[in-house]
Formats: sequence, structure tokens, C-alpha cells
Amino acid sequence: MHSSDDVSPADRRLFVLEDVWVDHDGVDALCGVSLVVEPATVTAVAGPNGSGKSTLLAVLAGLLVARSGRLVLPQGARTALVAQHSEVPDRMPLSVRDVVTMGRWAGRGLMGRLTEEDRRLVDDCIRMVGLGGHATRPLYALSGGQRQRAFLAQGLAQRADVVLLDEPTTGLDTETRAVVAGILVAEKARGATVVCVSHDDVVVGVSDRVVQLDAGRVLQG
Repeated sequence: MHSSDDVSPADRRLFVLEDVWVDHDGVDALCGVSLVVEPATVTAVAGPNGSGKSTLLAVLAGLLVARSGRLVLPQGARTALVAQHSEVPDRMPLSVRDVVTMGRWAGRGLMGRLTEEDRRLVDDCIRMVGLGGHATRPLYALSGGQRQRAFLAQGLAQRADVVLLDEPTTGLDTETRAVVAGILVAEKARGATVVCVSHDDVVVGVSDRVVQLDAGRVLQG
């Protein structure tokens, strides 16, 4: 059940879950989860495989509907979801810059013209994730870790109020993981609410809060 009761219209980045249950094909994936995600914070969601982390992220993104419970999602907020795996076909003729530029389409529309500011922002996001020397390379020519960084840059280019990330440091080296952690902090400083599924100590270390899931239940946090 979705509700916006008791949430100020001015606060567009607050999540509230109260006794939320979600099932997949009759199997409980989230079991009575209660959680508040405060605006302009970094929240890490950790836990073993199958604990419900990705399900929780999908609920926060509005992609899954709870079977029961009270759920408040940010009202009118722009949300960027950075998935762990892209559905873009391997041979799709898209460059890194093309992929990141898609992050600006939400504000301009498919037929909208990009401004010089949009183009500068795209280039800045490409540099932020360490792909400055790869902007014109086709996506299929990149390693898995480089692709992940390209889609992270796409999410950053949206300048969203809420940024949801699923294991953004998977397959990245130690230096790049630290860069990603710094990006999460920068997004928080910009005023975004960040929720990141991750067991990476580097990500956990920059988080304001860690929510530990196991078997669809919150253990601590």
C-alpha cells in the first residue's frame, strides 16, 4: 500500500517502510521490513545473496508493489536507478558518451536539444568515473568494470533527487572503488538521497547508515 500521509510536500526524498511484505511467485522476499531513509544521506544495504537486497531496492524504485504494509516513496522526486547489469546488447553501436548522454534525456525528452551545459555535465560525469580517455569508445569494447562505470556516469548525469545503486563497485579495482565511494559522498553533499546495495567495506565506510538484511528481514541498522 502506498501513502504520502505525514510527509511534507517540500521533502521529496524521504522513504518510509512500515511492516512491508513483498513476495515473488508466492515466496516471501521481504518479511515485515520497517525502515526510514532520511533525505540527503547515504544508506548501504548489505546481506548475503538471496537476503532481499535487490528486492528492497526495486521497492524503493517503485518497480515492485508491496503485498501489504505502509510504503511512502518520495513524491515528485527524480530518481536514478543504476543497475548492476545493463540490458544493452553487446554489439549496440553506442559510445561511452552516448550512454552517459542518455542520462540527460529525462530532462530534455528524446527530441529535446541538449544544451552546452548538458554536454559539459556529460563530460564531467565521464571524467568523474575515470573514463575520460574512453568517451568515444564503443560500449562493447569496454571491460565489465568499465561498462559499470559508464552506467554509473549515466546515473550521475541525471542529477536526480534520489540515487539508487545495485552493487556499483562489483568488478572494480581498489582505486576505482574509492572513486565510487567519493562519488556517493559528493551526491549526498549535492543534496541527493543515496541508497546503495553493497557489501563493499569502502562503500560501507562512507555510509551514514548500514541496513543488514537476511532472509528478507532487517537484522540491524
